[in-house]
Formats: sequence, structure tokens, C-alpha cells
Amino acid sequence: MYSPLVCAQARNSRDARFDGLFFVAVKSTGIYCRPICPAPAAKECNVEYFQFAHNAADAGYRPCIRCRPDSAPGSYAWLGTETTAVRAKKLIDEGILLQWSTSDLAEKLGISVRYLNQLFSRYFGISPKQYALYKQCDLAKQLLQQTQLPVTEVAFASGFNSLRRFNDAFLKLYQLSPSELRSESKASTALSLYLQYRPPYNWTAMQAFLQARVVPELEWVNDTSYGRNIMLDGAKGSFIASIQPSKNRFQVSIEVDDLKVLPKVIGQIRRVLDLDADTQFIEQHLQQYAPALPLKEGLRLPGIWSEFEAGIRAILGQQISVTAARNLLTLLVEKLGTPISSGGYLFPTPEQIAQNELAFFKMPERRKQAIRSFSQLYVEQADVEFSKWLTIKGIGPWTVDYAKMRGMSHPDIYLGGDLGVKKALDKSQQVIDIEQCAPFRSYLTFQLWQQL
Repeated sequence: MYSPLVCAQARNSRDARFDGLFFVAVKSTGIYCRPICPAPAAKECNVEYFQFAHNAADAGYRPCIRCRPDSAPGSYAWLGTETTAVRAKKLIDEGILLQWSTSDLAEKLGISVRYLNQLFSRYFGISPKQYALYKQCDLAKQLLQQTQLPVTEVAFASGFNSLRRFNDAFLKLYQLSPSELRSESKASTALSLYLQYRPPYNWTAMQAFLQARVVPELEWVNDTSYGRNIMLDGAKGSFIASIQPSKNRFQVSIEVDDLKVLPKVIGQIRRVLDLDADTQFIEQHLQQYAPALPLKEGLRLPGIWSEFEAGIRAILGQQISVTAARNLLTLLVEKLGTPISSGGYLFPTPEQIAQNELAFFKMPERRKQAIRSFSQLYVEQADVEFSKWLTIKGIGPWTVDYAKMRGMSHPDIYLGGDLGVKKALDKSQQVIDIEQCAPFRSYLTFQLWQQL
């Protein structure tokens, strides 16, 4: 958390680079805002600062209708914060407690429920259940203000099992009923949300990277947007995200046949576009240990929709050009993908690939077998440990690391054995302290690729 002096300076300047890094609560009105709120700035004596929006809500403040704190980009304290706590928070952001219990979450993290509660209390000032409820109401607030979904559908899409429970939770948190909030805002006619990011955002680099790897009929890219067909927890649909640089946000249109997966879909879109990265902080860190490397400002990690898809892309991309890999992926999607009503195909499922001889591929049989064996792992178990990938002949550390970097958006993967990284290092002739660049070595990898 920044000092009150820094927060005051950022608030008064409305610096968008601080958006989501802290929140401003005004004692005289009982409202909390983002530091970029366009409303007239309150006197400093009437202001209180919070690191997280849920802390302000827990203190009894209600969100500003004008700047919508629920829309602020996420923030993770990368340095000095317990890794397990950050991972738990991220999983809850993605909606894990909508289907799992706190005990299940603790088991997934390899810790006890008691320790999980202690971590959340220490780092986030709230319990995991309270935080999950806050995130549910947070999404509901966005849907109420930005769409015309009926209130009942908003409740279910946000993970509530009953309208009464939704109304009670929403009223307690925001001191407004859902219907009162909607009457104060204008909703659009489609399921279209605004997802904020913290500038700068190098869309030119992101668009070029995605364009070179786009698979027709599965995804699409143009000068201002990226979209694709998706499947998540059995639900099918698509999204298209259009950047609005002047407002530091993407406008995202989503179609999905089961609104219960909406929280996870939004979380995945944020991850794929790397909307929560604080690139200014990351670049300052990298510059300390690669002082002569010309860094591209605002560079993000382009994600892949799932770990499984990332694995297939990585296997097909071994030792061939980006164009050749894209052609193989296009053929795979056309042959085995499932057509959907809105057009195009879904990425093939593990079952569809594992049960196919892949005769349409002109490649060595051992490569086909690696693809089938990899797919069979995911047929047998939906959540596969990366260490198991290495038991398959034809899958090595580069494949695993690439899939981690793009399929999980892991921030600290350095692809030192990658040919492009080696060429970039030779070309730049810079001395880089690779180890000290942690925990942002994935960004270092992408910065080096930009040098080619």
C-alpha cells in the first residue's frame, strides 16, 4: 500500500497508472471511488485510503455510481506478499468458490483451512468466504449497470442460488437494492462489459503477436479487437474484446449458453489479455537487471484460453516456424473442432483428439502419438500436473514452460533454450542478470522476442 502522500498526489492528478492500486473513501459522503474518478476531489481531511475495494466496502462505504470501482483493474502485490495468498485470491477471482468449498480450495493449495483463513486475514483483511461474496456482488453490480439482463438472471449469473440471498447480500454490501442501483444507471441492450486495464497497454505488440498465430474459424484479430469461440465447464460461446485506449479499457461482448460460467469467462478474458499487469512496475524491475535492453513500454503476456490448448499448440509448434504451426492448428480445428451456431468451431476436446488417428497430419508418427498421449492425460483427469507432461515421449521442458507461460499466464517463465531468445541475446549483446529478473521473467522473454 502506498503512503497517504503518494495516494493524495495520485488522486489529485487522476493518474490512470494508479487505477486499481488503491481506493479513495470520502468520509462526508460514505462513498468510495477509484483514484481516477471524475467527480470533484474531496478535501484531504475527508479522505481515507484503502488498498482493496472490499476493504472499503467492509468499512461501510458504498461504491461510487460514477467511476464504478468494480471496473478497476485487479492488483496483486507481487513482491513481499505470500505466494499462496495471491494464488488463492486469483482462484476466487475466477469463481472457484462458486463450485468448491473453502476446504476444497485449501486442499488444492496444499494447506489447511485454518491457514488459508489466516493468510487472507493477514494480507487482504477479510475471510475467503467474505471475499468470494464480495466478488459475486461486484460482478452483479457490473451486470446491473452495463446490461439489461433481468435481475433474476443477474443473480444466477453471479453465482447466487436464490434471488432472496442475492438481494440480502447486495443490500448489505452496497446499501442499495439491485433494483435501486439499476434505476440509477443506463444499461445497454447486449451482454457487453467494460474491462479496465492500467496504462500503458502496448496493443500494437499484442495484436501483432496474436495475428501471427490466429487460427481461422476459432479466433479473429483486427487492428482494434481480438475474439474467439470458447468452451468452459461444458458451456459454449464466444467473446470479442475491442480496445478503447483513450478510456483505458476493453469493451467485451460475450455470448455464452450458460450464464453460471460468466465469472470464470470474465476472469479468463482478463488473463488472456493480461489486463491486471502493472507494466510500469514490471519494466522498472527488469530495467534494474537489464539496464541496456531497450524495453517496449506496456508489453503484456498474450494468453491461451486453456492449459490443454496451450499444450497442443506447443507440441505442434516444436522446431517449426510460427506459420507452419498455425497451419497445423488450423487443420486440427477444421478436422476435429465442434461447429457452433454462432459460426466457426470450438477447439477440439481431449476426447476428440485422443480417439483420432490424426491421419490428416503429414508428420512423423511419434509426433502424432505424443499429441494423442497428451490428450489422453486430460481425458483421464481434467486437472493434470505439469510434471506428468514430461512422462510423454516428445514433450520436453520447453513445451511445458511455453504452456505455463501462455496457458496459465505464469509471470516468471524464462525460455532460455528458445531459439528466438538466444538470437535476441546474441543480437543485443547485453548483459542480463536473468535470476534477478524474477518474478517477471516471462515478460523478459517477451521483451527479448521484441528485439528480433
